[in-house]
Amino acid sequence: MSYTIRISDQLEDGCIKIRQKVFVEEQGFKQEFDDIDSIAYHALILDGESVIATGRLYTDDNLLYHIGRIAVLPAYRGKHIGQMVVSALEQKAVQCGGTSIFLSAQCRAANFYKKLGYTEKGDIYMDEYCPHITMIKNL
Repeated sequence: MSYTIRISDQLEDGCIKIRQKVFVEEQGFKQEFDDIDSIAYHALILDGESVIATGRLYTDDNLLYHIGRIAVLPAYRGKHIGQMVVSALEQKAVQCGGTSIFLSAQCRAANFYKKLGYTEKGDIYMDEYCPHITMIKNL
């Protein structure tokens, strides 16, 4: 199967729908959307015209970048789509001059990020009701 990857500087409707479905409806998060969405780059993975996955990238200082809100529709999980999202965001960070990326991983997803070269940093903490761990990767 062939997918299209696109980076947008706006939070598009397709991204909103994916995050609403995965984080709000499926996982129960209440505070999914925030002011960062307006300053972030957003990755979209498309199957034809349909958005099937998303994630976002932003920075505070143009060196250290943050990725997050990585979400893949259930029907597309296990097909390396999440890896495509992370890779696209990492490439965008490098294009922007970034030297490292960090993220706030749900603990249940930490092994996914470890396989992509991220290492855990610090202690586990709660985001809403869900345990998370900070992870970092040098670019």
